[in-house]
Amino acid sequence: MDGLKKRLSESVQLRLSLTLALVVLVLGAVAGVFSFLSAFEEAHELQDDVLRQVARLMARQHPPPAPPVADARPADGDEESLVIVQRLDDGGQSRAGADDGRTLPLPPTLGDGLHTLDVGGDTFRVLVKTTASGQRIAVAQASGFRNDIARDSALRTVMPFLVLVPALGLIVADLVRKMFRPIASVSSAIDRRAEHDVRPIEDSHLPIEVRPFAVAINRMLGRLGRAMEAERRFIADAAHELRSPLTALSLQAERLAETEMPDAARTRLADLRRGIDRARKLLDQLLALARAQSDVEPPAAPVSIQGVYRRVLEDLMPMAEARHIDIGVEGADDALVRVGELDMVAMVKNLVDNAIRYTPEGGRVDLAVSRTEGGVELRVDDTGPGLQAAERERVFDPFYRTPGNDQAGSGLGLSIVRAIAGRIGAEIRLGFSDVEKRTGLSVRIILPDLTKL
Repeated sequence: MDGLKKRLSESVQLRLSLTLALVVLVLGAVAGVFSFLSAFEEAHELQDDVLRQVARLMARQHPPPAPPVADARPADGDEESLVIVQRLDDGGQSRAGADDGRTLPLPPTLGDGLHTLDVGGDTFRVLVKTTASGQRIAVAQASGFRNDIARDSALRTVMPFLVLVPALGLIVADLVRKMFRPIASVSSAIDRRAEHDVRPIEDSHLPIEVRPFAVAINRMLGRLGRAMEAERRFIADAAHELRSPLTALSLQAERLAETEMPDAARTRLADLRRGIDRARKLLDQLLALARAQSDVEPPAAPVSIQGVYRRVLEDLMPMAEARHIDIGVEGADDALVRVGELDMVAMVKNLVDNAIRYTPEGGRVDLAVSRTEGGVELRVDDTGPGLQAAERERVFDPFYRTPGNDQAGSGLGLSIVRAIAGRIGAEIRLGFSDVEKRTGLSVRIILPDLTKL
């Protein structure tokens, strides 16, 4: 009960559906009762008209002066349906009882018109009429039979209400649900968006009562988009501004390395140059992250995955050879995807760079591409230590580095991969390359919209 109250307080749709259903039920009940009573009274009036017609008929036929002696009960034994016609004498009541099916002990002093009388423990509806010849006749029928007929007729009148009111309640609930469907579709569309997608909501199909809410959300998304764009510009501008002094420092360090100096000074100079290189790489990664988070128009021509692999291997092959890592592409399958080539190169390059850095010397890094039902699957496997399940979500955070990691890096590689994947609608899955030993990292990227070669 508490759960229903909570849902009622939180759901406008449920409150509206229940309120309308309750109104329909109450109005239907009132209309049903009114129809039942009206039909019941109308059935009684029709039965009274039957008594009047029988009386007029008997008046024309001049009823006999004495009541009939023969048994007037119907052959099927249904005495309640019997219409009793008798003459009222001036000399007192008839000795016949109501149960013998012949005549009723009616007082002769009854006035003309309709009467409801209790005769011998049974209730009868009696019509008394004086004929043109001066004779008085009585036409009677059991009230129980009349009530049964009236009740059945009234119930048949109410039966459509009993069927249609619940159906109308279901129709009302379905109509309310369909009215709220545009709001649910907008909510679902927003929920499916990438984290950096701040496009305005299409509000032309929304009801006019909900449209101001959508307009307010669009204004908020506009402010959020401008704030995100300012943040990206700041990162890009800061990286560009820092590039020049770092380049100058790198050139000065190279010239300084050409001069004669003690071994201790040369060691410190080598540390300085590594720090400068690391800072330059960090700036490059910050610029790449800012580009990955920016909106880019989709390319007109598809991109070959094998071509992207070749470009990445050309750039990173010296790094792999320096660490004696066997790197290559498995199979000759290729696929075309409608994704920007720079985005694909940046995504694959960061994955492969990360794999080379975390794979021990003498290890292996494999690249592969395959077609699936959902699109194109890119896979990068290495023979490094891998990632435990608890860390697979955190590695996408900017500047996050796994505990015990002594590799040089900025901690932005996988952040760039996730930013690009989110913008192009790709899905990233992490796992072990060697499931049995639970070692090695396997990164799979599912890209939609493939074109088979």
